[in-house]
Amino acid sequence: MPMPTTPLARLDAFRSELHACFPRRADALFELGDALLCAEAFSSLPHLSLEPTHQRGWGSVYAALARGRIDPERLRDLLAGCRPDADPLVFAVDVTTWPRCDAECSAERGYYYHPSRHSAGQPIIAGWAFQWIAQVSFDRDSWTAPVDARRLHPLDDTDQQAAGQIRALLGRLPVGGPLPWFVFDGGYDSAQLTLDLADLPLAVLVRLRSGRCFYADPPSQPPGKTGRPRRHGAKFNFADPSTWPVPTDRLVTSDEQYGTVTVACWAGLHPKQQRHPGHGSRRPRPIVRGTILRVQVQRVPARTRPPKVLWLWWAGPEGCELDLDLAWRAYVRRFDIEHTVRFAKQTLGWTTPRPRHPEQADRWTWLVLAGYTQLRLAREIACDRRLPWERPRPQSRLSPVRVRRGFPRLLAALGSPAAAPKPVGCSPGRPRGSRRGPAPRYPAIKKPSKKPTKAAKAA
Repeated sequence: MPMPTTPLARLDAFRSELHACFPRRADALFELGDALLCAEAFSSLPHLSLEPTHQRGWGSVYAALARGRIDPERLRDLLAGCRPDADPLVFAVDVTTWPRCDAECSAERGYYYHPSRHSAGQPIIAGWAFQWIAQVSFDRDSWTAPVDARRLHPLDDTDQQAAGQIRALLGRLPVGGPLPWFVFDGGYDSAQLTLDLADLPLAVLVRLRSGRCFYADPPSQPPGKTGRPRRHGAKFNFADPSTWPVPTDRLVTSDEQYGTVTVACWAGLHPKQQRHPGHGSRRPRPIVRGTILRVQVQRVPARTRPPKVLWLWWAGPEGCELDLDLAWRAYVRRFDIEHTVRFAKQTLGWTTPRPRHPEQADRWTWLVLAGYTQLRLAREIACDRRLPWERPRPQSRLSPVRVRRGFPRLLAALGSPAAAPKPVGCSPGRPRGSRRGPAPRYPAIKKPSKKPTKAAKAA
């Protein structure tokens, strides 16, 4: 089936295919998504039923999330097929939390870090965690193309779940395209990701802490020497420049935002791997080699603080040459996914509803991702409904907030594939004398410590 050529036709085709991704209560789910894009602000889900695009009653909002069904695999195929063409192809992976601190009746909550909310004096909250994957571009804007979002169980391994999402995404990308790069922030295990994705044609770029240590390959053992051969060679300490050998490659370039940028790399280094598939079997630890990058910029765009040194880990398939200029720019563009998540939370109201069950949160998350994709497809045709104190912008520079303001006018021209609601009369309600009883309580799940405690060692 040929793809439509005009932006309006592409948006119309996406909406029709999106409606087909809802096997059950498709009309109610679709109207809920349209109301999400038209509402300026809402404090709860029933307020969305007051939008003109939502023709059903307020009860259908809860029914759509409780009893509706979404085909995640088909929706992932749809989002991956609507990506913008890009070369190089860069994807950002990040985890964000949905705070549900006092939701004792919600299952599968865990404890996660939060930068602004605290509990008992610690930046830790109870809630759900979602791992997003979004394609980023090198344009200076805040637009991304989300292709996947998956809720993590508190006991799941974040690196393994990310590797599984990436494997599924590579199956949806066209064969023979550019080599995809996947960029991770700190908190991910660079060696574990490289080990899990070693058989795939992709490149991994991960930020490292400034106190890490890596090792070179040991020199060959002299003939006649007995004993176990060495596994680690010279130590490479980030905090000690005296341990740095001559860089494998070096780049000095100039950038409008960051000034003079200096990038140095050292290839063939490996860490002392702690997490690996054979952990606890007393077998030798795997040696995972990669390239260490050190990025030093002259200034940061905000110019509110002095710049810090950035350390990165890069690993790619055999025969792939590292482009230093692409590497540091790809990591800088990774922050666009944070703009997308903030827009989803603050403007689209991703974390505003308070569903009880995590499956309802999954359905609402897919509606938010589908709504954001519609805004991106409408970027070229949406009118700029700016506020009186805002400056005018060209059509190609409209932000997601401005496109959302003009999106309701497009709905009048597009229409809706959802069928008109049918009157069903009054609900019979709950049978007389029946009682539901108290809802079950689910304590937040705390991830066990990776290191054995002293009591466990003594036992």
